[in-house]
Amino acid sequence: MNKNIAIVWGGYSSEKVISEKSAAGIYSFLDKIRYNIFKVKIDRTSWEAEYHGVTIPINKNDFSFVANGQTVKIHFAYITIHGTPGEDGTLQGYFDMLGIPYSNCGVLASALTFNKFTCNHFLKSFGIRVADSVILRRNDPFRPGDIVSGLGLPLFVKPNVGGSSFATAKVKEASQLEKAVEDAFLEAPEVIIESFIAGTEVTCGCFETDKGFTALPLTEVVTTNEFFDFNAKYNGQVEEITPARISDGLTLTIQRETEKIYRLIGAKGIIRADYIISDNQPVLLEVNTTPGMTSTSFIPQQAAAAGLSMTDILTGIIETEYKKAREASSALP
Repeated sequence: MNKNIAIVWGGYSSEKVISEKSAAGIYSFLDKIRYNIFKVKIDRTSWEAEYHGVTIPINKNDFSFVANGQTVKIHFAYITIHGTPGEDGTLQGYFDMLGIPYSNCGVLASALTFNKFTCNHFLKSFGIRVADSVILRRNDPFRPGDIVSGLGLPLFVKPNVGGSSFATAKVKEASQLEKAVEDAFLEAPEVIIESFIAGTEVTCGCFETDKGFTALPLTEVVTTNEFFDFNAKYNGQVEEITPARISDGLTLTIQRETEKIYRLIGAKGIIRADYIISDNQPVLLEVNTTPGMTSTSFIPQQAAAAGLSMTDILTGIIETEYKKAREASSALP
C-alpha cells in the first residue's frame, strides 16, 4: 500500500508565499509512483487538503480528511512552513501527539533554532563563532546610542523569529536604528540586533538518513544588494555559486562544523547553516531547519552539485523517519 504523504504548507506569517513555492518544489521532487501525495494548507482560518482540484477540510483530531466517502489517513507529513506554526516546533508537537512522523526537526530543535538569539548563544557555548548581538522584546526601552557603542556600525536588525529576510535592515547610521527596530517588531514580538561581519557568505546544507550523514557542497552567495535580502533571495538579485569558491580545507571545516551543529541541536531531516567567512574562519549567521525547497533553492542546487537526486534524498528521509516512528509505536499502519 502506498503511503499517503501530506506536504504541509502555509502558516501564520508573511512567509506563507515562500511556503507555497517550497510546497510546489517538494511536490515536484517526491516519488509519485511510490507515494500518494496531498498538499495541505494551514492558516489561521482553516486547514484544508487539496484533492483532485478541490479543497477538503482536515479533521484536526487525527489529521485526516474525507474524500468520496472514504477517510484518507496521512502516514507522513512533509512540513514546509517557513515560520510559525511549522518551523517553531508547534506543529511538530501536534504530530508527535498523533503519532504521525514528519520530515524535519522535532519540538526542541525546532523551537531552539527558530529563536535566532537563543540558538546562537547556545551554540556559542560549544565553541561555534557567532556575531555579537542584543535582543529586544516589545516595550523594552533601548538607547540607540548604547547599542551602536556596543555593536558598532553598520549593524543588522531583524525579527528574532522567522526568516526570508522580511523586515530585515542593514543600519548604517544611528538615526536609522529606531525605525528599523519598529519595522522588525511588525513582523515578530522580539528583535535581534547583530554586529556586521565583513566577508564571504556561504551556506551548507546537510541531512541524515539510515544510510548515514551527508554534508552537501557549499553555495557562495554574491549579491550587489546591501545584503542577502528578500529581493536577492527570491527576485534573482543574487549570484549563487555552487560549489563555493573557497579552499577544499575550508569547505571541509564548514561541513564538519555544520555536522557538529546538527548533532548539538538534535536535528533530523534536512537543515541548512549559513555563515560569513571572516579572517578565513566561519562565523555562523543562523540555522534553518525548514530550508526553501524550490527548484532553484540552495538545497536542490547543492544536491545537484553532489550528483544526488532530490527524489532519492526525500525518499530516504521519509522512509527513515517512518521506520523510526513505526518502531516506536505499534499504532502506525
